[in-house]
Amino acid sequence: MHERIKNPVMLVPGAMQAAIALGEAAKQGGLPEKTRSLLHLRTSQINGCSYCVDMHSRALRQAGETDERLASVAAWRDAPWFTDAERAALALAEAATRLSDRADPVPDAVWAEAARHYDEPALAAAILDIAVTNFWNRLNVSIRQRPGAGAGAGRH
Repeated sequence: MHERIKNPVMLVPGAMQAAIALGEAAKQGGLPEKTRSLLHLRTSQINGCSYCVDMHSRALRQAGETDERLASVAAWRDAPWFTDAERAALALAEAATRLSDRADPVPDAVWAEAARHYDEPALAAAILDIAVTNFWNRLNVSIRQRPGAGAGAGRH
C-alpha cells in the first residue's frame, strides 16, 4: 500500500498550523497526559488508523506505559489495568467516535460517568482531543498514510 497524496495539512496553506494549534489548546484543559494519550490510541484503533495507532503506541511506551495496558486498550472494559476515570474517558471516546452507531450517540450515562471524574475544562479538553484525533484519523486513512511515514503528518 502506498500513500495517495501528501497529507492535506501539508498541501493546504495554514492547515497544519491550525490543526496543531487546536491540539495544543486541548492540552490546556487539565486532562491528565496519560489519559489524553489513551484517548488518542483508542480513537485511532476504532478508526483503523494504523499510522496513529503506531504513533500513539510508541509514544505511550516511551512515556513508560506498560505492555499490559497497551495491549488491552481495545478491551479496556474487561482489563483490570485501567482506573475508573480512564474507563469513563475511554467510554466517552468510543461514543464520540462512533456517532452513527446508535440513536443517542453519546448517552447521558456515558457523559455523567465522565463528568463524575473530570471537571468542565477537562471534559472540554477530552472532547477536543477526541475530535482532533478523529480529524487526523480521517486524513490519514483517506490518503493511506503508512505507519512511520510522512514526518510531521498525523501530529496530535
